[in-house]
Amino acid sequence: MPDPSQALGSPIQRQRLLRLLERMIDIYSPSGKEEELLAYLFQYLKKHHLPVQRQMLEDGRYNLVVAQPDCDIELALIGHVDTVAAFDLEEIGFSSTDGIISGLGAADMKGGCAALIEAFLSFWEAGLGNNPVALIMVVGEEENGDGTARLLEDYHFPWSIIAEPTRLVPCLADYGYIEMQLTTQGRRRHASLAKKQSNPVGGMLKSLLALTHHFDTKRPEAVYNIRDLCTSQSGFAVPEWCQAWLDLHLPPHTPTGAVCAEIEEVIAGKPVDKAFVPAEVRFHTIQDGYDLPVKGPVIESLQKIYAQQALPWQPAAFPSHSDANLLWAHGVKTLLLGPGSLAKAHVPDESVKEEEVLTAAEIFYLLLSTMFQK
Repeated sequence: MPDPSQALGSPIQRQRLLRLLERMIDIYSPSGKEEELLAYLFQYLKKHHLPVQRQMLEDGRYNLVVAQPDCDIELALIGHVDTVAAFDLEEIGFSSTDGIISGLGAADMKGGCAALIEAFLSFWEAGLGNNPVALIMVVGEEENGDGTARLLEDYHFPWSIIAEPTRLVPCLADYGYIEMQLTTQGRRRHASLAKKQSNPVGGMLKSLLALTHHFDTKRPEAVYNIRDLCTSQSGFAVPEWCQAWLDLHLPPHTPTGAVCAEIEEVIAGKPVDKAFVPAEVRFHTIQDGYDLPVKGPVIESLQKIYAQQALPWQPAAFPSHSDANLLWAHGVKTLLLGPGSLAKAHVPDESVKEEEVLTAAEIFYLLLSTMFQK
């Protein structure tokens, strides 16, 4: 297989990049427990003479920020170092077969993080480090985005790129996101007397059916996911409560406020009878989507690079929420672009193509060298 670095003509070091990715995958870093990987990356960046700083969070965790001191950052390259929790702690490590790199976080998004680091390091080694660009590794993206929230307390920049798994498709748009909790309440009673009172599980199921019917018929473009459906530990009895969490991903221009109002109306509109317990709905996260025009220095430079390198320029919308939603809400125009695919993220056999990781690093390097010259 030809080396993508030779094809694209940049100083990316293939073996250095792949060794870094191997080490990152081998270090387990679920959300909230990223410290070991952060310590490794801090020392890695220091060893290569990059001006890395820790930005502390309240719980002792931290983001890593590499930028010239007192620099007005114009472009931030952002990756999140955390992963979802392991499905099997015995099967999370790095492996490589026939150009496919496997391991927890390979696609989401240690492959992207390694590509960003190698691109920035090569840019720095080319003598271009005095430019207004930053490399940032954040924590907590898979849970509540606390790393990016903390980042935005101290930094502002007009543009950013997040190396989410897009299969190298430039995503100039991002879906909106609603996370909600449904709860139904009941009263504990012997199982043989279940018909004597309303059952919170039955009420929950009817509420979920009403909601999914609404989404399927009125919002067919929405993607919903029912998760964490549970009840109180009841044994041979009617449970006291039932709870469910739902994720709702919405195309960029969907009005999230209107969708929340629709959800409340659907839940409130169900007839109450002996077999139905009305649910209470609580919205934990509401994030608007966005859609950037094909304008501005970052997008125009990237478009030029794709044309020069005969890469297909087919901008798309990223179909999941991400830290990009938080950045957008704070006035940061954010592109999502990285190796791997969502289909291979958050699954037991997570993987990414080695060639995509290398090409991603090349694209990031060429973008920096195109935008920021000596």
